Amino acid sequence: MSAADTTDTTDTTDTTATASRPGVALAALAGAQFTVMLATSIVNVALPQIRAGVGLSESGTTWTVNAYGLAFGALLLAGGRAADLLGRRRVLLAGLMVFGASSLVAGLAGSSLVLIAARAVQGLGAAAIAPAALALMMGLFPPGPGRGRALGVWGAVSGAGGAAGVLLGGVLTQAWGWPWIFHVVAVGAFLVLAAAAAFVPRAPGAGGGHFDLLGTLTVTAALTALVWGLTTARRTGWTDTAVLASFALAAGLLATFVLVERRHPNPLLPPRLLRTGRLAAGNLLMALLGSVWIALFFFLPLYQQQVLGSSPLITGVGQLPLAAANMLGSAFAPRISRRLGTTVTVTGALLTEAAGLWWLSRISADGSYLVDVLSPSLLIGLGLSTAFVQLTALSVEGVAPRDAGLAGGLVNTTRQVGGAIGLAVLATLAGAATARASVQQPHLEALTAGYRTAFAVSAVVLAVTAALAPLLTRCTTARPTRPTRPTGAGSWPALRDTTREHH
Repeated sequence: MSAADTTDTTDTTDTTATASRPGVALAALAGAQFTVMLATSIVNVALPQIRAGVGLSESGTTWTVNAYGLAFGALLLAGGRAADLLGRRRVLLAGLMVFGASSLVAGLAGSSLVLIAARAVQGLGAAAIAPAALALMMGLFPPGPGRGRALGVWGAVSGAGGAAGVLLGGVLTQAWGWPWIFHVVAVGAFLVLAAAAAFVPRAPGAGGGHFDLLGTLTVTAALTALVWGLTTARRTGWTDTAVLASFALAAGLLATFVLVERRHPNPLLPPRLLRTGRLAAGNLLMALLGSVWIALFFFLPLYQQQVLGSSPLITGVGQLPLAAANMLGSAFAPRISRRLGTTVTVTGALLTEAAGLWWLSRISADGSYLVDVLSPSLLIGLGLSTAFVQLTALSVEGVAPRDAGLAGGLVNTTRQVGGAIGLAVLATLAGAATARASVQQPHLEALTAGYRTAFAVSAVVLAVTAALAPLLTRCTTARPTRPTRPTGAGSWPALRDTTREHH
């Protein structure tokens, strides 16, 4: 089906009227992003109660978290391309409907199978929401200070969503029980749906071309196999036969995807996109940042609860300073970038977060929140948010309007896949450190040794990322295309340097 036949004619919003109130539309779109990020972390502190409530096994408890992340990460590229072809507002509204309905089902689930399936469908909805919302935001705010401020809001709600998930998860679980973490997410999704339907204008006509079904299936299957292998490796080990088989399958499917894309007239991942501005650099750096980001919100609540003995509620409240620092960093990131430049801003932000994580790697088993967690959390929040805003901007820089949804899907994919890789590796290293320490040390000391290892390695990863940033974020643009022999519209040219420096 041609996208020319799927223009978003069902949307009747008065675009002119709504465009005069872009701040209201931005609030609705930011609410959609916040809801997606909230669902990523809100279940973490409630897992013991969820396990008891629906009779989850150990593996079932893990998949309550993994089912969402697996579907989300694997389907983001497809969601972004669907938004470009079918209409971004339409895909956003459909994603919010699916997301809200599946959240409601998860809260009502009486069995582990229903709960895990609902979480997977929740991830499907999120994979439609995230790229469509980002593309709509880009359409509302053309390049310039306005887009910078909008990206600052985007960064604030993205980071705050992760921290708020821990807080709300603790509050709701302790006050009313675990089903309410899903009920509240459902209510939030439906409220955002109503706001988006009322205030978000439909984007200009959808892009041309046919949907690349084979490419979508192969890359989705490849990402599914990769993320499944990574999440399973945390539990069974990296040499497990099923894990190795999933990695081999992922590699084979990715190779197939490349072959499919070279021959398709309208590929899912057009080569022109990879030659746009600093998109490739932004995505690579975002993957490295994501590898630390998701792990942070996994290990920090565990340390607070398992070592410091904090309740779910106190653990959630302890995330508030980090969330506040995140919002502050996001608000000032565009201003800092205009003054210092993108390269200096990104590098400084990564080093700031690395310093906070290194400080956090000094935690002790007999420590306290005020001494061990509070101050490093502030540094981490400032650095994380500033880096996220700037790398998101890099990842959509220079992208043509017809590819905005795909660019949004790509940057979310790299963050999610980077997060899955990082969490799997860091969980393995932390587990090994705990096992070694448990031979001679008490249980809490051994757990703390594992968490220290995870935070220290995270700091090193970010320091390396900061060292790479000046090399990758130089201002580059695509060279004019030289005449070549005719090829298919979707052919992937041989890899060669297509950029030049601008000083």
